[in-house]
Amino acid sequence: MRHLAVGLSPLILAVALCAPGSDAQEAPNTSTKPAGSAQASGNVVSAATVRAKEPSALDHARDLYQRGRLDEARAEYEALSSSGGGDAGAAFAGLARVLLKQKRVGEADTASAKALELAPSLLCAHAARGEVFFRQGKLAEAEKEFLTGARANPPDARALLGLTRIYWATSNYKMAKTRLDQAHRLDPGDPEIRRDWLLTLKLEDRLKALKEYLASETNDEAEDREDLQHYLVILDDRLGKAKHGCSLVTKVTSTQTNLLTLREAATSIRGYALNVNINGTSSKLLLDTGAGGIVVNSKIAEKAGLEKVVEQGARGIGDKGLASGYIANAASIKIGGLEFQGCPIHVIDKKRALAEDGLIGADVFEDFLVDIDFPNTKFRLSELPPLPDEEVKQAGLTANEATAERLHDRYVAPEMKTWERAFRFGHDLLIWTYANNSAPKLFLLDTGAFDNMVSEATAREVSKVHGDSDMIVKGISGKVDKIYRTNELTIRFANFQQKRPDFIAFDLTNISDHAGTEVGGILGFGMLWVLEIKIDYRDGLVNFIYDENRFH
Repeated sequence: MRHLAVGLSPLILAVALCAPGSDAQEAPNTSTKPAGSAQASGNVVSAATVRAKEPSALDHARDLYQRGRLDEARAEYEALSSSGGGDAGAAFAGLARVLLKQKRVGEADTASAKALELAPSLLCAHAARGEVFFRQGKLAEAEKEFLTGARANPPDARALLGLTRIYWATSNYKMAKTRLDQAHRLDPGDPEIRRDWLLTLKLEDRLKALKEYLASETNDEAEDREDLQHYLVILDDRLGKAKHGCSLVTKVTSTQTNLLTLREAATSIRGYALNVNINGTSSKLLLDTGAGGIVVNSKIAEKAGLEKVVEQGARGIGDKGLASGYIANAASIKIGGLEFQGCPIHVIDKKRALAEDGLIGADVFEDFLVDIDFPNTKFRLSELPPLPDEEVKQAGLTANEATAERLHDRYVAPEMKTWERAFRFGHDLLIWTYANNSAPKLFLLDTGAFDNMVSEATAREVSKVHGDSDMIVKGISGKVDKIYRTNELTIRFANFQQKRPDFIAFDLTNISDHAGTEVGGILGFGMLWVLEIKIDYRDGLVNFIYDENRFH
């Protein structure tokens, strides 16, 4: 990414209405363009440049938004945006942000477009437009809007936050940390900037900052705030026991083990599992690239003597809400030739939808090159290509640690240049996929899903749909209420395509909201079982291998 010197226009005073003014540093110069190339155009100016006093109405509306009083903030922004005054552009930008928070993406799209129409040089309008694009899964378009504000001198804090999320998704963690630190220096009072920033701190500092954050008013959803409170308990527990995350205690840096067949019926394979020994208790855990961490039912937890740390529900596919459960610590976890100690495990009520002993997300092996060889029923872990000019990191069983503990940027080793890019959102890996002649959609790579599926929104965009009351789809969050079928549909990803007379479709909004970007569908086990899948979680790379001699 080239740094772009942007001229300042004394005529555009409305920019001071977007965000509080502060001292700022110039954005760093870098040539990396993770999501797509972009250039800023026109004369733009940041809020810190013009020291005019912000109108109290805009200031008050932003304060309401940051304190989570969204209905009140929306009413004030709507009044300002309809007034026809000079504040309308900034008001539409603020309104777009409120609507996104309320999960009204279509209305946010309209408001952000109006903000740019009224004030095309307003940095906060570009940032708001970028946030909408990001939620819609339009990552290159989002990056372009964020770069407009990030390249200004001084930059816009929300634009820097947006770039941070682009860089996280593209495995550019050093760049993300740089941008996030800038954003925090510019606007430490913004709760979303503050929350993302504190999660990158070292454990002791993170614990202190999280306590302070939770003691203040924020705009987190109730469920997210509860998750943070649970995380605070987990941090306290770890530090109190002088544990610093899962650690590998064997000297083995690679291993191979068999994949175990899971069946729903004598002739129907449900998926493949790993034999995982937890505190001396054997368990058969579904290998699930669509899940995060290790999840077991309460029966396995009781046998293994897992000690509860904090109550913590779990969410997934389904319309019945959180599944009850808790976080526990395992003294020992053995998988193949590897043994790990001091690892967190999520325990789910056995009455909920865990058909097996539990599941294990492939993301827990992100310190390794993961090789899921379905055709030969083998699971392999090996060392990742060394990062240029960086020390080799001690491998561990990842427990959703903050990005501060893996501060590197994406590296594509020569032997991986033909691999597919995967965008990472938490434990989810999203792959560019086409449905019929659609624009590219982000599909979830999910070996735990029984088949390929499309979101209801994607289905209605590319095909006709009709209800299917006979089909039952269940996940950790219970049964999906409304299931649809498409007409004939072809999906394409990497070098593969699959054409079918119909696909299952249902509403994936909850998954999209949780990821923070639009998930257009799921690449599931019904197709993936014929492939060998190699995953480099560290650098966001996936290789799909098909042996046509085996399947013909």
